[in-house]
Amino acid sequence: MGLDLTADPIALTAALVDIPSESRHEQLIADQIEAALRAQAPHFEVIRNGDAVLARTHLGRASRVMLAGHIDTVPAADNLPSHVANGELWGCGTSDMKSGDAVFLHVAATIADPSHDITLVMYDCEEIESSANGLGRIERELPDWLQADVAILGEPSGGFIEAGCQGTIRVVVGATGTRAHSARSWLGDNAIHKLGAVLDRLTAYQPRNVDIDGCVYREGLSAVRVDGGIAGNVIPDAASVTVNFRFAPDRSVEQALAHVHEVLDGLDVDIELTDAAAGALPGLAKPAAAALVAAAGGQVRAKYGWTDVSRFAALGIPAVNYGPGDPNLAHKVDERVEIAQITSVTDMLRRYLT
Repeated sequence: MGLDLTADPIALTAALVDIPSESRHEQLIADQIEAALRAQAPHFEVIRNGDAVLARTHLGRASRVMLAGHIDTVPAADNLPSHVANGELWGCGTSDMKSGDAVFLHVAATIADPSHDITLVMYDCEEIESSANGLGRIERELPDWLQADVAILGEPSGGFIEAGCQGTIRVVVGATGTRAHSARSWLGDNAIHKLGAVLDRLTAYQPRNVDIDGCVYREGLSAVRVDGGIAGNVIPDAASVTVNFRFAPDRSVEQALAHVHEVLDGLDVDIELTDAAAGALPGLAKPAAAALVAAAGGQVRAKYGWTDVSRFAALGIPAVNYGPGDPNLAHKVDERVEIAQITSVTDMLRRYLT
C-alpha cells in the first residue's frame, strides 16, 4: 500500500521510517513519495531528479515558501521497524529527519488554499559526502526549482526555529624542529613542545557572541586532533594540531581564516586550511521570514551546527531549520521523536501557510 499524505503526520512519519533509505539507497522511498504526490494532481507540478522528488504549486501568490527535507538516513542499527513507546516514536530516521519530511508532505497535501505558493524538495544523499548531496545536484541541474522567498529545512530543531547556521573551517597548525635521541635532547628541537604555545592561545581564547536578527551565535575555536611523535626515544621533528573554528555567519570563510591567523600570530608554526563551509545569515527581517517567526510565537534561536540552509543563503534566500525531533538523538541507536512535537510543528506550519 502506498503513502497516504492526508493521514495523521504521526502515522505518515512511521510509514516513512519503515521504508529503509540509507544514503544511496533511496529509490524505494522516492518512488513512494513521487506516487503519493502525483496522486495530488493537479494540485502540484511534480518532477523526479535522480532519487529526489520535487513538487510545486502555481497559484499566483505573492510569495513562495520552500519546504526541503532529505529522505536518506544513516545505516540502521537494529532500530527498524518503528514503534511507539512513552509518547515517542522510535526508529532510524525518526528525528533526522523523516518526521520533518512527514510534516512537510502532510501540510502541503492538505492545505487547499495556502497563502503562499509552495515548493517541496525531498532530496537524497544528505548524510554522506557533500559532493553527492542531492540538493547540490538540484542546484546545478534545476536552479529554477530553488527560487523562493523563504526556505524551511526540516532538520530536527526541537520545535524551535533555528535560524541560519554557523560556518566552519578546519586548519592544520604544523610545527617543525630537529630530530635527536631523547637521551641527548639538547641536540634536538622538539616540534611537539612548540605546539604548547598554540594550545595556550586556544585555551585563553575568548569567543564572540554575535546577535543577528535576535539570534545569538556563539563562536568556538578548538583543538580537535594532535599528531606527532616518532618513537619513545626520539625528539620529534614534526608535529601538528588540527583546529576547528565555528564562526558566526557575519564572517566569510576568508575572514574566519584571517582571524585564526590573527589568534596565532607570532608563533613559529605553519597554518594550512583543510576544510571550509560558509555560514548562513538568518535573514529574519525579510517579510516571508518575519511572518514565519510570528507564526512560531517568536520561538527562535541560532543554529550552532552547519546545515544545508547555507546553500539557500548562498542563493540569497532566507532559510531556517525547523522540525520536530532532538538533534542530539540523530544517528543514535535509540533515535526517537516526541509525538507531541510532530503535532505542534504541523499546527504551526499550517497557521503560517494559511
